[in-house]
Amino acid sequence: MIKIEILKNNYVKQVIIKGHANYQDYGKDIVCSAVSSIVITSVNGIIAINEKTINYEEAKDKITINIALNDEITNKLMLNMINLLKELQIQYPKNIYIKEENL
Repeated sequence: MIKIEILKNNYVKQVIIKGHANYQDYGKDIVCSAVSSIVITSVNGIIAINEKTINYEEAKDKITINIALNDEITNKLMLNMINLLKELQIQYPKNIYIKEENL
């Protein structure tokens, strides 16, 4: 299962994504592919606008995204990413779990 932890107040502060969906075999898993595409596209879009607003760390089976500078555009793109991930969670509840925590 992919587990996603979201920390936020008025703005998204951190998103941690870890694990595998286990929907299908490695390399054929459409749920993992969808999550990866959503996250990578969102991160790259934010960096293209202002590379100083976020930093991220990739490790085996985990990516941590930290928001360094809160601004409206970054927050909107992060919220869009979260909404897309929530849509996947609705479609694949056995493969994605999202936990949100307000600071």
